[in-house]
Amino acid sequence: MSNRNWFYAADGQQKGPLPEAQLRDLIARGMVRADTLVWTDGMAGWQKAGEIPGLVPGSVAAPVYPQAGGPPPVVASASYSGGALSADFPIWGLFGRTLLMVIGQFLVIPAPWTATGLYRWVTPNIQVPGRPNLGFTGQPLDIWYVFIVLGLMAYAGLADSTIVSLLSLVLQAFLQWMLVRWFVSRISSNGQDLPISFAGSPAVYIGWYLAMVISAITIIGWAWVLTAWMRWICRNIEGTRREVTFNASGLDVLWRTIVFTIACAFLIPIPWVLRWYGNWFVAQFAVVERTGFVSV
Repeated sequence: MSNRNWFYAADGQQKGPLPEAQLRDLIARGMVRADTLVWTDGMAGWQKAGEIPGLVPGSVAAPVYPQAGGPPPVVASASYSGGALSADFPIWGLFGRTLLMVIGQFLVIPAPWTATGLYRWVTPNIQVPGRPNLGFTGQPLDIWYVFIVLGLMAYAGLADSTIVSLLSLVLQAFLQWMLVRWFVSRISSNGQDLPISFAGSPAVYIGWYLAMVISAITIIGWAWVLTAWMRWICRNIEGTRREVTFNASGLDVLWRTIVFTIACAFLIPIPWVLRWYGNWFVAQFAVVERTGFVSV
């Protein structure tokens, strides 16, 4: 059976085909679980991965199935209890797009195109329970001026003025608030824009941004400020009966960021640790039923 290609069901969608070795890798990483529906050529219908001997660790040799045609359609479950987001970013794609964004920011003018290109590439690689085929519909010229000014802000330190530096921090925070609001409003599923928005106050966002800068003095305190900030952002995503949560602790963020920073200092590991950190960070977000929500 090791030479067969497999399909698996996620969010009511058929994923695959993929080699059995890759499917087993997904099982090992928890992206395909024992209750995930799978299918391979020769099976009469979809089965839970845990019901197929030899596929999930702990079972025995796989049985032989009578030959059948292509995989039957996957029907999405009508019930939904939420779950964690996940990502499996290709190493060189993530590294290349991130590097282009950094270069674009440095050169300023290309920034709207390189940043939007990264968002449009990253989003489809994120899996959200109940939201198949995630996408990003934002265009470079939607808020091009925000990217341009953010690029120019990187040179604000050359002014050697405390007042200029403080004003630039406030302006950067406000522009990033605009980016968050724009990004959330341009997320789509199956080609349709989702009716969600970011309702967080710009003044509060600026406060969190400045708290992050100040907490850097403590060396480690910024990690707890960041986790609280992420939770505040999640609480202010509106327009859906599902609530977005951020579940990492300050300690989780701290030690992984330290490992990431040390590895980046050696240059060569950057593509691998960038993927490792990116996959982990995405997995800290989850969607759950909003408390007190009543469907109509």
